[in-house]
Amino acid sequence: MAVLKTILTVIFILVSIVLTVIVLMQEGKSAGLGTISGAADTYWGKNKGRSREGMLVKITRVLVALFLIIAAVLNIGSF
Repeated sequence: MAVLKTILTVIFILVSIVLTVIVLMQEGKSAGLGTISGAADTYWGKNKGRSREGMLVKITRVLVALFLIIAAVLNIGSF
């Protein structure tokens, strides 16, 4: 059981570090003055899910889910 806890702890730390880096790589959500002129309706605004930014958002969601699941498992296993 101790080996499993050690492996989960190492994975938890790695997920935490990668999650921090991914969040810092993302752009800010404020569009600034671009929304006034309608620049949000450009090609990149409509296809954001296929861009690099969209991929970072998807990876962030997966890593957050993994982070929460591993945290819960490590917390339950600490009894």
